[in-house]
Amino acid sequence: MVNNPLPARRGQRSSDRPARDLLAQALKSISYEVLPFKNTEAQVLAHVPKDVSLTVTTTEAKGLGPTLDLAVRLSEQGYDAAPHLAARLVRDGDHLDDIAARLTEAGVRGIFVVGGDAREPAGRFTDALSLLEELRGRGHSFAQVGIGGYPEGHGHIADEVIERALAGKSPHATQIITQLCFSAPTTAGWARSVKQSGVDLPVRVGIPGAVNRQKLIRISAGLGLGQSARFLQKQQGMFWRFFLPGGYKPNPLVEGVAAHLGLSDNNLHGFHVFTFNELEKTEAWRREWLAALA
Repeated sequence: MVNNPLPARRGQRSSDRPARDLLAQALKSISYEVLPFKNTEAQVLAHVPKDVSLTVTTTEAKGLGPTLDLAVRLSEQGYDAAPHLAARLVRDGDHLDDIAARLTEAGVRGIFVVGGDAREPAGRFTDALSLLEELRGRGHSFAQVGIGGYPEGHGHIADEVIERALAGKSPHATQIITQLCFSAPTTAGWARSVKQSGVDLPVRVGIPGAVNRQKLIRISAGLGLGQSARFLQKQQGMFWRFFLPGGYKPNPLVEGVAAHLGLSDNNLHGFHVFTFNELEKTEAWRREWLAALA
């Protein structure tokens, strides 16, 4: 149940219509991240409206193949589905040409470019920036290009390196999608600093979907033990939060971020939901919010 779904913003009452409309628009234009498992396509078709954008994640354990396959199939079904292109899994320029050509032929409009978690790169692309530069150099373009943001930093990369990388990647991108951060003030403060640094891209705030502990265990097993451990390690504080009784509900985080939507000091524009393939519950959660805001 969503009760009193909008917190007070600076200088506004929680009942202000413009603030409610901003949050409603952010939830209407939400994007979902899905994992490329055997039954993912069927779940998307059953539970996700076609006006909800999707990203399809890549794992080292499964490689790029299942990600590209699912993104192409979902695009052919009428979804706006952007595959994660993990730079460290791309072998060379010819491999990149083949990937871009396949996506373009299938009508895929967007990509989300990340460095990836592979310990050793498959070729000369070691980070997202090198892949973005190669895409541009080879004349490949997409309507939407997402890059990652790290409100709480990165466990293995210094903050100043992350900042330089974001500045370098931003001219090649159309939006930033943040990693999970369970503190709205931290995310808002990071977004302010990003804008002040001169990076002027819209930011989608990464939030978890309505996921229970059993689902997380199954997905972790499906990712493979090593990949799962690194994945969970990157999401600071996520593991124990999801294992609270009843699982995790993102309502307080959404309420906190809502207080910063539409403010001139940041570029927070919406939400990106890490669904962990819990699509039916996550979409029901979104519809409940929209009904409460109507």
